[in-house]
Amino acid sequence: MPTSDPISDFLTRVRNAILARHGSVSVPTSNTVKAIAGILHEEGYVTELVEDIGEAPQSSLVLTLRYCADKTNAISGLRRVSRPGQRKYVQVSEIPKVKNGLGIAILSTSSGVMTGSKARKMNVGGELLCTIW
Repeated sequence: MPTSDPISDFLTRVRNAILARHGSVSVPTSNTVKAIAGILHEEGYVTELVEDIGEAPQSSLVLTLRYCADKTNAISGLRRVSRPGQRKYVQVSEIPKVKNGLGIAILSTSSGVMTGSKARKMNVGGELLCTIW
């Protein structure tokens, strides 16, 4: 069943997998979800990304979550900032530093989906999708 907000669905599935201490999680894909998952992989929050093209009408993406040596997860928290009912747009000067630089902010800009630090370097603002720490 299609959801009205695939980004919130993605974040909720990852959050639930972390709380249940699952090793991996399968999520339905969209271009934005693929971009966010790619950023999580680049930043080291996820160890592996595999696209599962099955017989379903929509392919899914399997994320292998990263756990530290003491069995704690690399992702402590996720928060959806801009929602379909209330969009949140930020300029370059307003891009937040999440947990004093220990987390990341993910933005959708005119140059694509990217982290807050990359958006600052490229001097572009955009829609603040979510924060991860």
